[in-house]
Amino acid sequence: MFGFIFAIVVRGRIILRRLMPTNLVLDAIHTRRGLKWGVPAMLLAVPYGLAAVYCVGLVERGAAGWLNLLVVLFVWNGLKFLVAGPVTVIQLLRVRAREARARRLPVAGMRETDALAERSDELAFASAGDAGQLSR
Repeated sequence: MFGFIFAIVVRGRIILRRLMPTNLVLDAIHTRRGLKWGVPAMLLAVPYGLAAVYCVGLVERGAAGWLNLLVVLFVWNGLKFLVAGPVTVIQLLRVRAREARARRLPVAGMRETDALAERSDELAFASAGDAGQLSR
């Protein structure tokens, strides 16, 4: 029974992850090309906050109680975008540092490997007179 419930929850999460617009936007932002859009995406939290305030006002004036579910949804999506901004800035800094390090290392690595290759004792074939034996 537990396995069945777990399978339903996992499949439901996969469906929601692929179909909900905020998740699609956040997935696009967390790619390498989209990291630069993390901070501007934080501005999307403003309309979600305004929508939540509007729905709270409607509920307080006597509208249907199910609008509270929309309030929770709007607040949750707004928080996701607020958190995405700083997280993507940190990821972008890490990626750019890693890319800069990768650009520097091959040049430095070539100098070290050239020097090591000249000093190394590699196996070489002996002359034909030694019957093809290996020597150092």
